[in-house]
Amino acid sequence: MKKQIIRVVVIAVAVILVAWHSPIAALITPEKTTSKNIQVEIYKGEAYTSSVYTDASARLQVTVVKVRGNRRSIVWQKNYDAKLLSQYPSAANAISQNILIPNVADNREHLEVLYTLTYDSKGSVMQLQDGTVIAKGVKNGKLSINI
Repeated sequence: MKKQIIRVVVIAVAVILVAWHSPIAALITPEKTTSKNIQVEIYKGEAYTSSVYTDASARLQVTVVKVRGNRRSIVWQKNYDAKLLSQYPSAANAISQNILIPNVADNREHLEVLYTLTYDSKGSVMQLQDGTVIAKGVKNGKLSINI
């Protein structure tokens, strides 16, 4: 009888230790985090001087998503107001946005920099989506958006 009780207690303790191993390990040796810097540049690729583009505009949304396994969380987002296509600067004078994302567990997480570009020309709307990945081990990333 005592052997069975001892066996049950040992098994219960083993199960509890296995279940708590990850949280205990995280408390003993917390993850090393880093900051990642992302430079976003926005510019027009052509002059848009044709009369077709007179009333055409574009607006932009840029989102930075932190990905860990199957979990995704938005860590930064900005909506740029709509402008006429001709109002966007050339590549030489690009709109530049530096984004600093702190507390990235580089060994388990990566960042995705995504954007949605919405063109509007006299009520006809078109959306384009694209982005880039700031991979593990990379501290500085860049995303160029050609309007």
